[in-house]
Amino acid sequence: MAKEVILKYGCNPNQNPARIFMTDSDLPLEILNGRPGYINFLDALNSWQLVKELKEATGLPSAASFKHVSPAGAAVAVPMSETLKKIYFVDDLKLSPLATAYSRARGADRLSSYGDFIALSDVCDEETALLIKREVSDGVIAPGYTDKALDILKSKRRGTYNIIKIDPEYKPNPIERKQVFGITFEQLRNEVKFDDSIFENIPTQNKNLTKEAKRDLIISMITLKYTQSNSVCYAKDGQAIGIGAGQQSRIHCTRLAGNKADIWYLRQNPKVLNLPFKKDIRRPDRDNAIDVYISEEHDDVLKDGAWEYYFTEKPEVFTKEEKIEWLKGLDNVALGSDAFFPFGDNIERAHKSGVKYIAQAGGSIRDDNVIETCDKYDIAMAFTGIRLFHH
Repeated sequence: MAKEVILKYGCNPNQNPARIFMTDSDLPLEILNGRPGYINFLDALNSWQLVKELKEATGLPSAASFKHVSPAGAAVAVPMSETLKKIYFVDDLKLSPLATAYSRARGADRLSSYGDFIALSDVCDEETALLIKREVSDGVIAPGYTDKALDILKSKRRGTYNIIKIDPEYKPNPIERKQVFGITFEQLRNEVKFDDSIFENIPTQNKNLTKEAKRDLIISMITLKYTQSNSVCYAKDGQAIGIGAGQQSRIHCTRLAGNKADIWYLRQNPKVLNLPFKKDIRRPDRDNAIDVYISEEHDDVLKDGAWEYYFTEKPEVFTKEEKIEWLKGLDNVALGSDAFFPFGDNIERAHKSGVKYIAQAGGSIRDDNVIETCDKYDIAMAFTGIRLFHH
């Protein structure tokens, strides 16, 4: 390992020279293939912390799909239903626990995950490598790779795929620094850990947090810890299903993440599962067609002259009424927020996407309104006392 890596350029091509480096020791990582860039390393190092903490908190292999320094998806290795395997397009693959975790992380929001950087909590195995190989991705970071997995990944992108090995025992200095406009900022690293103790303060009438709910709330909170703020995360069955990142208003976070959660669930409707795609359609074109088909812009892929590009026959419209009825089945969703909810409108929106459990910092002058709105819908909400801003 070396003390520095010279980069092609920084965030943008005009930002050169650029490098990553350590002053007192060697870098805790090794580039096994490719030439990762500045943003690749930002995604790699943030996502690695996320999956490392998910594994520590749950004991399960974990994976994340990162884009532009925020997760597009994060998940642990909970077995998938046949329906999920189908909407994630992995029903034809043998899946190890680690591959299952990445299938979930990648599959939740496939459009956002296009061209992602991947983080894996465990040594990358052959099954996970085969899954990664067929997706459009910039690179992967993991604590190691089997020989077969490394050979598979090295063949990706004509041999230029970015593969980073991270030292899983590396612990950074507790004080972190960064520069903005020539001025150095310094703070203690955010080392907060998540376990069941963060759910002790439940001010709502419903105080029932199931084991699965606590797991999903912890997944949402750890995901938020590495998501650009303001941020909100919906989680279900061991994975994030909707992440709203970098919004100035918390209600916009809640709406954005809720809309993504709705799309995740709408993709499981038989009308979507059985869309008659052409056999030779490109995976990104298929993903985009599904997204448009579900939306109010469905005519863009269903009008004459357009549907023929995607489908063997013209599908029926997925009507607004059908979507509303289907979404009534979305339930037992967990929701985390990186800071307090200032108004009950966030709860109203969360309820529309099946939220039954909430974890948030608490401390708003309108906590009473937020609690009252939760009670209106029999939602169990914990005040964690933990803010998770990330910038």
